[in-house]
Amino acid sequence: MPRLKLIPVITLTCLFVSGPIAAQSGANNRLITAEDFFAIKQVGSPNISPDGEWIAYTVRETNLEEDSSETRLWMVSSDGEELLAMTGVGSSASSPQWSPDGKYLSFMASRNDGETQVWALNRKGGEAVQLSHIEQGVNGYEWSPDGERLVLLVTDQDPEEAADGEDTKEGPWVIDRLQFKRDNIGYLDRLRTHLYVQNLDDDAVTQITSGDYDDAQPVWSPDGTRIAFVSNRTEEPDANSNRDIWVVSADSPDAGATLLQVTTNSGSDSSPAWSPDGQTITYVTVIEPDLIWYATNHLAIAPASGGSARVLTQRLDRNVSSPEFATDGNSIQFIWEESGERHLASIDLTGEGFTRTIAGQRSVRGFSTNSAGQIATLIGEAHLPSEVFLLDDGNLQQLTHSNRPLLDELQLASVEKVQFDSRDGTEVEGFIYKPAGFDSDFRYPTLLRIHGGPVSQYDFNFNFEAQLFAANGYVVVMVNPRGSSGYGQDFSLGIYQDWGTRDFEDVMAGIDYAIEQGFADPDRLGVGGWSYGGILTNYVITKTGRFQGAVTGASEVLYRSNYGHDHYQLQWEKELGLPWENPQAWERISPFNDVANITTPTLIMGGEEDWNVPILNSEQLYQALKRLGRTTQLVVYPGEHHGIRKPSFQLDRFERYLDWYGTHVK
Repeated sequence: MPRLKLIPVITLTCLFVSGPIAAQSGANNRLITAEDFFAIKQVGSPNISPDGEWIAYTVRETNLEEDSSETRLWMVSSDGEELLAMTGVGSSASSPQWSPDGKYLSFMASRNDGETQVWALNRKGGEAVQLSHIEQGVNGYEWSPDGERLVLLVTDQDPEEAADGEDTKEGPWVIDRLQFKRDNIGYLDRLRTHLYVQNLDDDAVTQITSGDYDDAQPVWSPDGTRIAFVSNRTEEPDANSNRDIWVVSADSPDAGATLLQVTTNSGSDSSPAWSPDGQTITYVTVIEPDLIWYATNHLAIAPASGGSARVLTQRLDRNVSSPEFATDGNSIQFIWEESGERHLASIDLTGEGFTRTIAGQRSVRGFSTNSAGQIATLIGEAHLPSEVFLLDDGNLQQLTHSNRPLLDELQLASVEKVQFDSRDGTEVEGFIYKPAGFDSDFRYPTLLRIHGGPVSQYDFNFNFEAQLFAANGYVVVMVNPRGSSGYGQDFSLGIYQDWGTRDFEDVMAGIDYAIEQGFADPDRLGVGGWSYGGILTNYVITKTGRFQGAVTGASEVLYRSNYGHDHYQLQWEKELGLPWENPQAWERISPFNDVANITTPTLIMGGEEDWNVPILNSEQLYQALKRLGRTTQLVVYPGEHHGIRKPSFQLDRFERYLDWYGTHVK
């Protein structure tokens, strides 16, 4: 199979960095510990003020002793000289937005034991003022261009709860939906999320969409008369992923009975944004929905009044997200994923003139623009947890340094992106983390860590787990195997209906590369991952005995048992067919059928209430290994879903990783 050809850079405005990235730290600095994870401040949601003088953002901090975390709202001046905490301790805040005149900074918060509402702070100071007063709370909001109204996302109120004033359910769940459960949500009912418009002068609220559908991602037209939003309004929304872009009048008198359908694509259309003149809407589209999550997310435009849509990035064959028109309306900016990196890019309305505005060995995670063309963005790098940057007139400046005191204490691992050939000749990329003080003449115990997804990628963002393992003396190999995003649709599609084959060969090629380079000890190898990382770990240990220790988290092994138990009914059917009609496809890729091949000591972990990848399969794997007399252990975190959120449990997981690998690999 020939090597994949990556798309060349057409225009670059920011410098690329090549070669390994070494941490800048003093020789006396200490190594990172598991407890340091909770000292890292997690920065997010940058939003630039209309005048460009301030950027609002969020900072989430964790208190390990209290087993809790809290998100506060901050502002940084555009020169990076001033930092202001806008919300205090005791109440988390999210979704910062500026009023169009820049006078108020709004956010969402649950205060005084109430539901989540929209609040606003005068930029000059003072207490926050509550703007929305929806009894069941709000899920999202956006300012109208004139600053006189808000569009709110509101979920229907449960009539039973409204009647008795209680929010605890005592009766049985009565289910009648095809998609009847979601991880982190629970069993699904018929309560739907719709759009409401609130006038700020008199607090009058009008519902402008309705029906047995969920509505999301509302955005105002520039003149404030219309609102574009996303909704799957097919006859059976649970049976497909066909979300479309719709437009409704902001003064709809009929609760959205009269809507304009902008897109008619059979795949998912999302993330709408208006052109400055209000004539065009740009959005993210999936044009091959039968390929489910393996399909590339493209950039498209369509007339706001409806009509023929055009896909602008089909020839580029990489995932895009968060599109937004440039202030002159002649181009569209978006986040561009490629080859272990995430850039800010733009393209003109013909689909030509593709440029990367912010490029290099970094990971752009969000951005916000104002009418002057200034861009506030969130950027992470190999040795930098995400921080706020400002791009102004071609100059990129880091404004926040939230984790500098901690980073200045640490001696971090070096990070290198590498390429190597898989078994069939396909070029594969990965990242190598080498311990501080790396000695090229020494062979290190080596861990193969596998990402989740499967359609995601390791990139140049700060990876705490890899740094922690390296600080404990391991070389860490992280591969982007077939199934990963960032390398085109065919690369992602390489595991379609065939999990654990080419992706297994790719990650093993990464280990072989590290051994061939002379720094990985072939007799001290470990493997592990979470979600699809755990799933692929299960394939690895059923196919080879080369690893001395394995950690499989939130994984699957016997796929037919998940049908109707996890929340992927649609995706399973698209990829493998119905389990009673096509059982051979389900059984062929189930690693449980090869469980007797496992000799690697295996730690199995998961959340008790995970409905994404249910603990059921972890229990089955544990039972089989225990019956076979293998070295194994099962760890189940009570009350946790797919992602482990409780800080004490997160620390416990890190410590168990290190203990298991230390015992069996090191």
